[in-house]
Amino acid sequence: MTDSRFRRPEDLEAERAYWQGKPRGRPEAPDTPAPGQESVWDYPRPPRLERVARLVEVRAGAHLVASTRQPFRLCETASPPVYYVPPSDIDFALLAQSPQESFCEWKGMARYWNLEIPGQRVENVAWTYRQPERGYEALADAVAFYPGRVSCTVDGEGVRPQAGGFYGGWVTDEIVGPFKGERGTEGW
Repeated sequence: MTDSRFRRPEDLEAERAYWQGKPRGRPEAPDTPAPGQESVWDYPRPPRLERVARLVEVRAGAHLVASTRQPFRLCETASPPVYYVPPSDIDFALLAQSPQESFCEWKGMARYWNLEIPGQRVENVAWTYRQPERGYEALADAVAFYPGRVSCTVDGEGVRPQAGGFYGGWVTDEIVGPFKGERGTEGW
């Protein structure tokens, strides 16, 4: 499914070409990764999707919302990775569909989820691509969570949210930036 702006395949391709060819506004001196670290400036555009063997957990207070050892990791230039949890590893009894939607020129139309646990509701806590665009089909129905709205861990390490509130990157000690979403990064 595509956004109404991209009803024709050539419109979507033009948008992808724009972003793929757009100068990145790379910072003059990105952080230098130490051994065992990655720089988000070495991630590609379009984003790379990979299956990884990592323990990813998502919690809301005492509730385990998701837990998987086979997440997808999406890496895109200037942004911390986003981890997607397969639907079989999510407690959907704690989630309710949201009317919120957004569009990514690479992955397609995203639909959002609200967290609903006794005494707490968090709107737009996560998103999914039901019918991802070509190249990202493996993401169908996998769910990504905003680490600023729920507690997320990767192999036991607490995840810090990507700045800015819109992007859902998972900041861990193994990556260095600077990251898109911070002040002055609008052109990245």
